[in-house]
Amino acid sequence: MNTRIYYTLLLLFLSLSSLTAQQTIAQKLGYSPDAKLLIIHADDIGVTHSENKATILAMKLGMVNSGSIMMPCPWVGEIAAFAKERPDADLGLHLTLTSEWEWMKWGPVASKDQVPSLVNSQGFFYDNCQTFGQKAKPAEVAIELRAQIEKAFSMGINPSHFDAHMGCLIFNSPEVFEVYLKLGREYKIPVMVDRFFLKASSQQFRDKMKPGDLIVEKTYTAEPKDFESGMAAYYEKVLTNLTTGVQVLLIHTAFDDAEMQALSVNHPEWGAAWRQADFDFFTSDKCRQLLKDNNIQLLTWRALQEAAYGK
Repeated sequence: MNTRIYYTLLLLFLSLSSLTAQQTIAQKLGYSPDAKLLIIHADDIGVTHSENKATILAMKLGMVNSGSIMMPCPWVGEIAAFAKERPDADLGLHLTLTSEWEWMKWGPVASKDQVPSLVNSQGFFYDNCQTFGQKAKPAEVAIELRAQIEKAFSMGINPSHFDAHMGCLIFNSPEVFEVYLKLGREYKIPVMVDRFFLKASSQQFRDKMKPGDLIVEKTYTAEPKDFESGMAAYYEKVLTNLTTGVQVLLIHTAFDDAEMQALSVNHPEWGAAWRQADFDFFTSDKCRQLLKDNNIQLLTWRALQEAAYGK
């Protein structure tokens, strides 16, 4: 068989297989195969008090129904207390191997001498995925991620899912991607991987997937150009055009206050004003009406975890 035809057929098979799996999960949860199922997911919980406060409020009063925690960050204790008070809250782990802000820095949960390839000369994580990818050893990535997961359990957090801060675990190497997948299988916790990424990635990445792995249909997140043209317009477009299947909308909710402004100095992308705009939209009547008008049903990672692993 011609190689190009073979890979085209293989890609089609993977796409159809993941869609079938999604429909099965939807049906297990009582939804029809053509349901529009959406997780509105807030990243970066634990990075600041402002981030925690805004996200908790958006989960209580708005449409945010999921979020993920950065275990190496300074305000993780506050969100751990919330997780204990609200065991029903859909909180996962934003597995973190970079420290991107100019002045606030963090390093590994594991002992630095166990993960020397993950830190710079000052003992902090690198500030970008490219440098991380060039230097990180997969065995040390596994040590650090396991330390973050175990720290979460020790603090009373029962993660509903795993995802990757800045996408560094997904977009670098197949070996690092495999570490991410294996930890999800070991702990019986879904990891955030979408069919859109798999379709665009190399065969080496797709080979790391196994038949039982949960795959969401697509992950949406705003880019700098969307912030420049207006976040409300971007989110309205996403919600209006959402297709069927399980999809994820990644956002960042915080207040445009002195704390967040100091954190994000010289970093307007995903900065304080950006995060305030996310909070404002996802606590608005407009967002609530768009969900209703487009027949979008909110779903949690916890529900997917129960469907996939029975826990």
